[in-house]
Amino acid sequence: MPTKFMVGTEQGHVIAGNRKAKNPGDRIVATYSGHVGPVYALERNPFFTKFFLSVGDWSARVWCEDIRESSVIWTPPAKSYLTDGCWSPTRPGVFFTGRSDGVLDVWDILFHRTEPTLSVQVCDAPIVAVRAQEQGRYVACSAEDGSVTLLELGEALSRPAASEKAVVSSTFDRETAREKILVSRMREVALNAKQERARSAKQSEPEENIPETEAMKEAEEAFFAGLDDTRAVRKQAADETDEAPKEAAVEGDAEVAGDDAAPEGAAE
Repeated sequence: MPTKFMVGTEQGHVIAGNRKAKNPGDRIVATYSGHVGPVYALERNPFFTKFFLSVGDWSARVWCEDIRESSVIWTPPAKSYLTDGCWSPTRPGVFFTGRSDGVLDVWDILFHRTEPTLSVQVCDAPIVAVRAQEQGRYVACSAEDGSVTLLELGEALSRPAASEKAVVSSTFDRETAREKILVSRMREVALNAKQERARSAKQSEPEENIPETEAMKEAEEAFFAGLDDTRAVRKQAADETDEAPKEAAVEGDAEVAGDDAAPEGAAE
């Protein structure tokens, strides 16, 4: 019984596991994220088991176990949802995908990658399962309405060329090396950006990051200084207000005294 297995999730992830891991944390070996919807099909290449096919959302992807960040080969978005897929058991570079509009697509990565080599309208109902014969001559398609269609492939899609395995191997190796370079470059750019942000934060720290206790102390001192100034202004205004009635009263008394003295002078 094999100990390694792979599962696809409804969130679009592919999880590689190991049943006989010594620690519970080691049971999940790797996680591959590339689909935006449920993964409906997973199958390893029968000639190169290091590479596997995943089918989900509107695309099919070929992954390498060594690269978790991105797939090495992928199909362009299809017009309708992909529902299933499988490898050809006789040709290492050929795989099949079924669509929700009842179309079967045959992909040959040595011939064309941007569009399927062959597209056949199998039925009007969505295709739910695609399986190839061990000899690679026939492909069976099961639809949602319960019908099963058996298709016979020509020799060009079922019989491998003399050097096809070597060419597919070199293609997989080349695409894997390219993705490794891209992933390494992306990591380098992310690391440089992180270091630049840390450097900028460190330079602005003396001006912006003032200790909390010191800032509170400065705020309290400024607040109480403002209160003292306000109290002094109010006290000065109150004193001036109190002195004004006293001066008015003194002037009033002087006028009254002058009026009293005038009749006595007149009487004389």
